[in-house]
Amino acid sequence: MKRAALAFAILIVPCIASAQLGGFVNKVKNKVNQRVDRKVDEAFDKGLDKAEGKKPVSTKTDNTSTNEITQTAEEPGIKSAMKFDFVPGADIVYYEDFKEESIGELPTGWNTNGTGEVTTLDKYPGKWLRLHAPFAYLTSNTKELGENFTIEFDLILQLKNLGWMYPEISFSLFSSDTESTTANEFLKEYRKKASVSALIHPGESRNTRAYVKSYVKLQNHFHGEGKPLSELEQWYGKPVHVAIQVQKERYRLWINEVKAFDIPKAVPPGPIMNQLHIDISSTNYNDSQYAIYISNFKFAKGLPDTRHKLVDEGRFSTTAILFDVNEATLKPESYGTIKEVAGILKEHKDLRIKITGHTDSDGNDKDNLELSQKRAAAVKTALIKEYGIDEGRLETDGKGEAEPVGDNKTKEGKAANRRIEMQVIR
Repeated sequence: MKRAALAFAILIVPCIASAQLGGFVNKVKNKVNQRVDRKVDEAFDKGLDKAEGKKPVSTKTDNTSTNEITQTAEEPGIKSAMKFDFVPGADIVYYEDFKEESIGELPTGWNTNGTGEVTTLDKYPGKWLRLHAPFAYLTSNTKELGENFTIEFDLILQLKNLGWMYPEISFSLFSSDTESTTANEFLKEYRKKASVSALIHPGESRNTRAYVKSYVKLQNHFHGEGKPLSELEQWYGKPVHVAIQVQKERYRLWINEVKAFDIPKAVPPGPIMNQLHIDISSTNYNDSQYAIYISNFKFAKGLPDTRHKLVDEGRFSTTAILFDVNEATLKPESYGTIKEVAGILKEHKDLRIKITGHTDSDGNDKDNLELSQKRAAAVKTALIKEYGIDEGRLETDGKGEAEPVGDNKTKEGKAANRRIEMQVIR
């Protein structure tokens, strides 16, 4: 197109005074270049959006100008989550959704070597911490996680290709030993005791890759090969659920229902992990051209013993069956636990169970009671429709906020109270 326009300019120059030739040709070239660049950008954006099934949606944050955030026309079906086999740890030791934090500030107890601020998003409920490049972050957790534990959080990558590489994102579990989990030194050198890291290189056109690396006293313990993680690309602009499971030396990581890693000897034996280090690498994009948000952290230790609890003891309680905020809509990450329960019911065909929903104390009693009943019914429906459990073997109930097992004055206590209990009907 540019060549044709230039040829046209050359053909008509005899009709133009030689004194004006240089200015005219430059003007034509500039106009042509601007129009071509605009058309190319429009065509590229339309083609990319069409290929990914996306449409642009405007989202405002409290600390940035309006940015484009992409969202697919249709959310992936819940069927895809049925193969999700992640099951959280038994006991919650740390929970953070920033609900009590001030907008525009770094969360209380967190540490960073740069900046970060709590914000809200038009499209998604709750509060989110916006992360910036090239900075590191430490959560406010101070408790040991033991040999067996899980880490969960939600992540939004608001990314649009403008020709540069996206920032790398790393999530590193580490041991601070007897030192403070939020000490400044761990912002830079979290590997000095022991650590295991997942590094994600976001890309386009199926070029996203991920790695796992671990260290003991700054020395390599495990360095994995890069693995394609193209599934992440379809989720740019939307929350993805990241789940990490450690069982002694075994390290597993899921991005939504995709199990990205299952490595038997990645975690250094011995040191007890107690902190999560988050790092955003440097990038040529400025703050108005990308955004990374994170929220809904849950650290839980121990191994859930669903079979023993349900079959032998007759009662099983879990905080791993999750729902949308103030709704009875199951979140995809709930299906690992529901699938496990369905397997037990299929194996023990004589078992009948009552499913009971519980809430925390936020809101009024009547609404919480109704919500807990609807959530129990949603679990029953999933067991019937998705796993073929006979409806006659299932009953439901809801207790609302009436029977707390944790302190509703703490975040961890509230998270423990938002639970589903299953009791064998004798």
